[in-house]
Amino acid sequence: MGSNKKPVHWIGSSKKDLMDLPKPVRKFFGFALRFAQVGERHDSAKPLKGFGGAGVLELIENDSAGTYRAVYTVQFEQAIFVLHCFQKKSKTGIATPQREIEIVKRRIKVAEEFAKELAREASRNSGD
Repeated sequence: MGSNKKPVHWIGSSKKDLMDLPKPVRKFFGFALRFAQVGERHDSAKPLKGFGGAGVLELIENDSAGTYRAVYTVQFEQAIFVLHCFQKKSKTGIATPQREIEIVKRRIKVAEEFAKELAREASRNSGD
């Protein structure tokens, strides 16, 4: 992995939610996010259905207490944005629950605005 790492920005309560997960799950998600920071994709990162391609990715990790997910986007040049971290509680199927999808949809809009602001800031700073 290279040394030119993109920063990670946490949207909404995603960082707090991550910190509430079991330590081995947190470590796994952190490891996988480091791949994204250098432009690579961890083997466990899969495109989240319903978001048109590979710009929004989902990490899934299991432990004895359940299944956990972290959703992030790499679609913005300025940074990696972690959109949501949660424990999947649905017992029916593997699909991401609609409530969680709605959170991701709201937060991706926030990430888009954040990315625009970062781009404006970078543009202003490059003129110095």
